Amino acid sequence: QVPGMKEILLMGFYQPNEALSRFLVSAQQEFKIPIRYLQEYAALGTGGGIYHFRDQILSGGAEAFFVLNADVCSEFPLQEMLEFRQQHGNVHSFVILGTTANRTQALNYGCIVANADTQEVQHYVEKPSTFVSEIINCGIYLFTPAIFQHIGEVFQRNQQELALEESSNGWQRAEVIRLEQDVFTALAGSGKLYVYKTDGFWSQIKSAGSAIYASRLYLNQYSKSHPERLAQNKPGGPAIRGNVYIHPTASIDSTAVLGPNVSIGEGVTVGAGVRVRESIVLHGASLHDHTCVLNTIVGWDSTIGRWARVEGTPSDPNPNDPYAKIDSETLFRDGRLTPSITILGCSVTIPAEVVILNSIVLPHKELSRSYKNQIIL
Repeated sequence: QVPGMKEILLMGFYQPNEALSRFLVSAQQEFKIPIRYLQEYAALGTGGGIYHFRDQILSGGAEAFFVLNADVCSEFPLQEMLEFRQQHGNVHSFVILGTTANRTQALNYGCIVANADTQEVQHYVEKPSTFVSEIINCGIYLFTPAIFQHIGEVFQRNQQELALEESSNGWQRAEVIRLEQDVFTALAGSGKLYVYKTDGFWSQIKSAGSAIYASRLYLNQYSKSHPERLAQNKPGGPAIRGNVYIHPTASIDSTAVLGPNVSIGEGVTVGAGVRVRESIVLHGASLHDHTCVLNTIVGWDSTIGRWARVEGTPSDPNPNDPYAKIDSETLFRDGRLTPSITILGCSVTIPAEVVILNSIVLPHKELSRSYKNQIIL
């Protein structure tokens, strides 16, 4: 939806696989724009990756480009960032998307101190040890090609420092550059870096559990901007409570109750008397009669038997604090699995009349009994 957008580049250290290739092909066909995946030879950091592929980024003669971290969800106000840059900075300035966090959680993010009138970034600290600012970095940036000069200076400095360390294998480490600590900290106060503060939704997605929270944010956004995407209560249809998305190919029994915050994927079958709440059911899954699915991600082509209960524990931010963010929980705490949402990998079979609670089930498992607080390998 951004006018003049020419190309989308995905960058990562991950080996491309068939699923990623399929996704790229289908996305190109849907959005009618070239989309490519560029694989780093080593994990190069948030700045090292775009510096390594700078020729690819600039090959189309780009006047400017966006950099989006892949582990965030947002309204992505890209057009607004472009307009903000024209109004505040100049054509050569860079823009960070910022949002407000509470004072305690702000310490877990990059913190931005800006001029209240011009929004110029005067000070930037990544994950400070004491309170600096409630405005945090959203991991969404608008750059011009001039950014590569600043990243290049960090690269040169790294090389010089590594040359003094005789024992290090420096060629690889010099290219590991962090946009936040290495580049933004130096740019702050130079008149070249600005922050655009958004009031729209934003969350990081550091764990699988945060996917259900992210889904809620998007479904809530759809209720305002695309209400036609959401399911409605209709005679002879299932009971819909709150925001629910149902793929047109899904088969839902009229006695099922869905919502709030439920997403039903392609070809899913939902039987009689089924209750689904705060969950994502991916394509091809089958929920047999009278199953109860709460705070769960049901993987592709999985099956849940009759009268089974599959439930997780949400890890949502404090609903009474408008600036609260989701905490990135570790998988284990004190040697025990942290209670979180339940995740069924693809092609998992849950038998009838069992309870699966706060567990992670890896793909292609056929369970025979109930489980609680376990990773089933």
